[in-house]
Amino acid sequence: MSTQDVDTWMAAYDNPQKALVQRIREIIMAADERMEETIKWQAPTFMYKGNLASFFPKAKAHASLMFHTGAEIPGDFPHLEGDGDKARTMKFADLDEVEDRKGELEAIVAAWIAMKG
Repeated sequence: MSTQDVDTWMAAYDNPQKALVQRIREIIMAADERMEETIKWQAPTFMYKGNLASFFPKAKAHASLMFHTGAEIPGDFPHLEGDGDKARTMKFADLDEVEDRKGELEAIVAAWIAMKG
């Protein structure tokens, strides 16, 4: 379920990657009806019993999604980048890459929801 706050933010979002951000948003929100979204840290943020991920809205060369505690999400997700003990990022260069990673995004949402119970 999308929120009016995120719809309003998206309408005002002036970035060459706007279409990618919107498509990623659609994939995540459609992955499970329990997902929620809001604006936190001046960007769309996806949640279920905690913060799953937020966009980095200033990225202009690609769309960038930061998974706040991505290191804790169980499973093998080859496009999650980072080696710290908490956050992971996933970057998308174009709409083809977003579509290629749709299944991985859906699996991340499923793993997050299963982990959160």
